[in-house]
Amino acid sequence: MVINIGFNKKKLGVAVIGSGRIGTHRARLAALHSAVTYLVVGDINEEAAKKLADLTNASRYSTDALSLINDPRVDVVIVSTPEDAHAFSVEAAINAGKSVLVEKPLALTIEDGDRLANLAREKGVDLRIGYSQRFLQKYFVARDEISRGKIGPILGGMTRVYNTRTNMLAILKRCPEATPILDIITYNVDYIGWCLGPDVVPVEVQAMGYGTVFRDQGYDVDDISLTMVKYSTGAVFSFDICYALPGGFPTTGQSVRMEIMGRDGVVLIDDDHRDQILYTEHGYENAYAKDQKLNLAFLGSRSSGEWADGQMFGRIADETREWLDSQSTGAKCHLTTAEEARQTLKVTLAMGVASETGQPIPLANI
Repeated sequence: MVINIGFNKKKLGVAVIGSGRIGTHRARLAALHSAVTYLVVGDINEEAAKKLADLTNASRYSTDALSLINDPRVDVVIVSTPEDAHAFSVEAAINAGKSVLVEKPLALTIEDGDRLANLAREKGVDLRIGYSQRFLQKYFVARDEISRGKIGPILGGMTRVYNTRTNMLAILKRCPEATPILDIITYNVDYIGWCLGPDVVPVEVQAMGYGTVFRDQGYDVDDISLTMVKYSTGAVFSFDICYALPGGFPTTGQSVRMEIMGRDGVVLIDDDHRDQILYTEHGYENAYAKDQKLNLAFLGSRSSGEWADGQMFGRIADETREWLDSQSTGAKCHLTTAEEARQTLKVTLAMGVASETGQPIPLANI
């Protein structure tokens, strides 16, 4: 008797819209995936699109996103454009009936977020959002233990994230609306919501902030924000951020600390990367600002992950591979759903309003 222990693997045609830093990671990973037999890439900058096509041996490239999305050989779409351009390509892909992976956040307004989430549901399209922090091993394993009841009912906790002003300015130049709250705290709001579970919803937000560094550069953005969220169970979490550390600080990505308190236990996550230090007289490249060369660097602090000897390691790599696996084989997918992303967007937008007004923001009517 022969026992079939294999699985069906669907071949995939993939379109990557956006040929910047993250789009390049996604396209390179897609090119290496065994299920991907057709790859196309695009960008409004033709030179960037051609460069990525050459790097990945893509079948073609274009500055016309719609021509790539509507290519009949394309089955799934990855949207890695700047934040303010997400909605256009996501909506086009949904209307074409193609599964979508879009970088976080889903959108920059609740109206766009609602429209995209509702459209995906109406069309029966699988829309996922790239909250890649879920795919760092320490976070993934911690959430699994929490889901098994190891710390009991969650009481609350704290998260904080640091990065340099050099990196934040690179983000703001790309998209001025991508504030530290909307673009960075959003990772931790997503993660805590994932740990709390689908039946727990945020009910109120409070926040305050202050800063001069970014305002001196022409951006109306706080250097530091301290925020709190209350959830429907009564749990309370603080979400704090400072993305204005001096440019020479040795992180090249997020430095995170997270504490989750339960009735029966606690999870403490130290993700500051101080366990891996490189000093070099030859300079260590900052992926956000390639003209910056650090002498001292926290290895492993690049938020997206690291390439070494032709392979990528880290959160973007694991997230992309799992998404492609799920599209090819039907394997379980842990990426953020459209409804989860909509809820996270609601919280982070409310944080901004609470910080500006100094008033608590109830979330029931948002």
